[in-house]
Amino acid sequence: MNNKSTKHTKVLILGSGPAGYTAAIYAARAMLKPILVHGSQPGGQLTTTTDVENYPGYSKVIQGPWLMDEMKGQAEAVGTEMIQDHINKVELTNKPFKAVGDSGQIYTADTIIISTGAQARWLNLESEQNFRGFGVSACATCDGFFFKDKEVAVVGGGNAAVEEAMFLTKFASKVKLIHRRNELRAEKMLQEKLKSNNKIEIIWDSVVEEVLGTNKPKGVNALKIKNIKDNKIRELKVDGLFIAIGHDPATSLFKEQLKMDEEGYLITKPDSTETNIPGVFAAGDVKDKIFRQAVTAAGMGCMSALEAEKYISSLN
Repeated sequence: MNNKSTKHTKVLILGSGPAGYTAAIYAARAMLKPILVHGSQPGGQLTTTTDVENYPGYSKVIQGPWLMDEMKGQAEAVGTEMIQDHINKVELTNKPFKAVGDSGQIYTADTIIISTGAQARWLNLESEQNFRGFGVSACATCDGFFFKDKEVAVVGGGNAAVEEAMFLTKFASKVKLIHRRNELRAEKMLQEKLKSNNKIEIIWDSVVEEVLGTNKPKGVNALKIKNIKDNKIRELKVDGLFIAIGHDPATSLFKEQLKMDEEGYLITKPDSTETNIPGVFAAGDVKDKIFRQAVTAAGMGCMSALEAEKYISSLN
């Protein structure tokens, strides 16, 4: 048995993106002395985002990793205890709630704020990862602006892919939607809109084999795509590639304990971050598959801390 003592806190925050850090800032300023547990790469999806132009408060372009470092520093400055550990088990049936880390450390808490986020699904090509943030993106609302009057490609066939393609026509001169099947999964109304947009061309029965580009300056200039019916490979000239094949919320820890939808996103009460267990809150992409923005995640982080504070005072 590991002899590490149990650490108790009023507020235990799991995850370290804008939602977790903002929750920590509010909880710490409410004198709740929160503990925030983060993994080996704190900061969430924003740490893989280079230029951020849509986070309010900065008139000049800022860098995603820098913004996360600032939020982390702010949370620490107001009194958050940051611990690097990997939580492998949570018990939410009894009070206080309990979480167990790989380190052997046991954390108990009056409230838990879950802000473990989500990961975009990638094609898992080496070339794609090489150009991630340099022409390859998983978020059109974040990065579409950088492709004014350029040609871009979107991979996917569901609602997200169609919406991303439509959104990108605001900036790009041409959008090519690459789909591995010969029909889309997206809602019919969206498909009609897509097909009536003359900036969009659909490339059916095709997969991306490789992302091509230059290293100095670093950027994408073409894709190798393969037609899966005849195995023919061709080059497609594009300046950017958007991957829209879905996201996976980091919620496997909470299966069988918290209510989630069929995709694994945590379900919270309307206008609230509270889950089906009172005292357990969820903020950011772990519960939001609609907006997925840093600013909305931060907003939910604030809500969760305020709700946790209210819940704690109701206990006393």
